Amino acid sequence: MPRGPFDSTLHFLRRPYDFVNTVCSRTGGNMFETRLLLRRTVCLRGEAAAEMFYDKARMSRDGAMPEPVRATLTGKGGVQGLDGERHLRRKEMFVSLLTQERVEALGEKFEKMWLAQLPAWTRESQVIFYEALHPILAEAVCDWAGVPLPAEERIKRTRDLVLLFDRAAALGLGHFRARRARSRSEAWLARVIKDARDRRLVPPAESALAVIAAHRDEDGALLSPRIAAVELLNVLRPTVATSVYITLLAHALHSFPDVAPTPASDRSELGRFVQEVRRFYPFFPAVAARSRKDFRWRNVRFPAGRRFLLDLHATNTDPHLWNEPEIVNPDRFRKEDFSAFALIPQGGGDVSKNHRCPGETVVLEVMERSLRMLLCEMEYRLPAQNLRIDRSRMPALPVSKIILADIRRSERSLKET
Repeated sequence: MPRGPFDSTLHFLRRPYDFVNTVCSRTGGNMFETRLLLRRTVCLRGEAAAEMFYDKARMSRDGAMPEPVRATLTGKGGVQGLDGERHLRRKEMFVSLLTQERVEALGEKFEKMWLAQLPAWTRESQVIFYEALHPILAEAVCDWAGVPLPAEERIKRTRDLVLLFDRAAALGLGHFRARRARSRSEAWLARVIKDARDRRLVPPAESALAVIAAHRDEDGALLSPRIAAVELLNVLRPTVATSVYITLLAHALHSFPDVAPTPASDRSELGRFVQEVRRFYPFFPAVAARSRKDFRWRNVRFPAGRRFLLDLHATNTDPHLWNEPEIVNPDRFRKEDFSAFALIPQGGGDVSKNHRCPGETVVLEVMERSLRMLLCEMEYRLPAQNLRIDRSRMPALPVSKIILADIRRSERSLKET
């Protein structure tokens, strides 16, 4: 198996979305070994590698994710770090929350709040789109989840939710701010969980708050208030993080007009464009696991306890898997025959059995509604700005975060209204 530099931590941090692809292209394969934070790590990309990575008989998530990520992005004790029956039981809880009806209800709340905010945007000379999305998503998902969000707390709660994903991978002060935001958010939601259990707060029975507050793990015990708060944040935080994808949607509409949908496009066309944006643009670079036993794969022996890093973006742009991956081509999704280990921006495998994100359906719903809003409900222009995607940043975003100017309600929308 090829080997990378002795320790690649700095290389990875400088180019988190390109590091694995660069080394794999140089070595001609889809796997190599290096060190990250001085720990021997096997870096992988590709469909076959993803299928192996999500083999629960070979891989464990317990203790695999670096502590800085658990301390900010995912939280400690949440579903992402569980294995076996504990993982399946906790995953069932999330899957039960995200029925098609409930996902559509969240999408409707998001769309209504966007439309309610639109008049304020029209009064501004310019709007930083990425930042403007945060309060809309935060209020929509809190309302949907049954979590009270008083007007006087909206700014600080939204800011903390954003810090959990926007500054989790930052160095120095940025990472410290994300840690503080994690502590504040868990304390806030632990109080909300206690209020729900003590009936001081009565959320709707189908809401995320009600379900998580009442959830019992495989031992029959309620989750501790802190762990329940971690899991409730695993509903709120990823939904607000969809602001990254929506911003990239706006970037794609502007950058690739020849293949972009139009106001007359049907839902299938919108869906293909959404999937291609998720494939083409970097979102979260990689996920980690460790081998639970010795095993052989591709004629290589791996010892128990070895850390593996599956590069999600490198798999989504693997030239062995995708034809002309550097080209934006929504029509590649017309056949819809890609496997559960090919398009993996939010993990691979079966949602109910593997560590694939159950909130993927929420992302698809919110992205498709956002695309329809940008195409049909509003008009705007992009003034001169820096639209380069900053690939050294996690999450990657256009440097300008997409500045919109001259925003107004579309004539078509006003007539229909």
